[in-house]
This record gives sequence, structure tokens and C-alpha cells, in this order.
Amino acid sequence: MTVLHLADEREAADLAAFLSRLLHYDRGAAVRLQAAGTALAVFGRPPSFEVLAVRAVRLSKPYENGLDVTLDLTVSAGEFLESVDERAATAAVPAAVTGPPWAGVLPPRGGWRSEPGLPAPEELRTAVAVAVAEFRSRTGELAPERRTRTELDRIGRDIWSREIGTTRLPVRAVHAAQSLGFLRPGMPAEETALLSAGTWLRLRTPYGSVAVRRTGLAPLGLTIR
Repeated sequence: MTVLHLADEREAADLAAFLSRLLHYDRGAAVRLQAAGTALAVFGRPPSFEVLAVRAVRLSKPYENGLDVTLDLTVSAGEFLESVDERAATAAVPAAVTGPPWAGVLPPRGGWRSEPGLPAPEELRTAVAVAVAEFRSRTGELAPERRTRTELDRIGRDIWSREIGTTRLPVRAVHAAQSLGFLRPGMPAEETALLSAGTWLRLRTPYGSVAVRRTGLAPLGLTIR
């Protein structure tokens, strides 16, 4: 079994927290793992947000059992979470699973450039709070016969597809970053960045990134890597 040696107990705890949040939104969630040397990237797609979440994990040494060049496979998020030993700062890689369509579609590794106009973290959190309040208000005003999944989804799409200022970053991406623990209270502005590469936009913080296509990730009209 392939064993990952994480940098420390805190790194293991943060990885476990990220996996737990993904499983909160999808009990059958899968994650794609990519590792080389002492860096591991964990990719997930919480269905409620229609974004790609990326958690970078530091390793204390390359993984074992002869896989000393690269690691790239899709696994069960639940099984991976169960294997995380926070005290020992290790995680065992589960058997590969047949990944969902998004797992074959990842943002480019390089070529990212900074984009202007990203508000400060607290302004981003305020934008999410305003959007949540509007959603609750509009859905709460619906007559019982109109409170259908179709109508709730329509209101949600209207609100969460709105863009943050002139950035073209949808509010749902910021909501995802906050819900997944990437956008935390008290973060200084210099710790967040908006990056672009081709048609991808990425909101990056020290705790993880959320990536979306400018044309929207949901239709999955993407290039396979």
C-alpha cells in the first residue's frame, strides 16, 4: 500500500478537514490525487457549487513502495479520509476508482497570471452573506405550490452566477471557498489572489484554491488532460 508522509500533524488535520467538507456535500465524493516529490494536490468537485476545489498538501518525503516519480489517480474521498492518521501525519492511498467526468479535466499546471479587481477577503465574505440572505428571502416568499426544485434552482442560478465586480469570478466560487475553509475570517488581502490561465479563473488562498471556467464549469465543455 502506498503511504504518504505528510509534513506534520497540522497538515494531516487540514487534509482531513478538507475531505470531510467534500463528503458533507457528497457522501460518495471522489478525489483526484496528483503528487510529485514532496507536493500533493487533492482535487474535488462539490456538486452544490459547480467548481473545482484544490487543496495543496506538503509531504515530508516522497511516497513509498517504489512510486518515487509521480502519483496520479482518482480514489474514494471517504476511504482516503479514513486512512489519514493525524498523530502519525500519514495517509494511505486507497485503491483507484473509476472517476467522474470532472476528474479527467483539470486546470493547467502553469501559465497563470494575476488578474486585477479582487476585493479584500472580508468584502468577499460579505458578498457571500448578502447572496445567502437574498436566496433565503426570495425562496421564503414563494407560495407553497411554487416551492419546487426547479424554481429553487432557478433562483440559485440567478444569484450564484453573478460576478464579483469586474473580475468575472462568480459568487458561487467565493461561496465554495468560504464553505470549504479556504476563505477564513481575518485573512489579510495579500493572502488572496485571482489568477487566470486560458479560460480558467482561480481564487487562491494559503488554504486552497477554487477554479472555474469563465464560461461556467457545469456544462463540462472542457479539454481533457
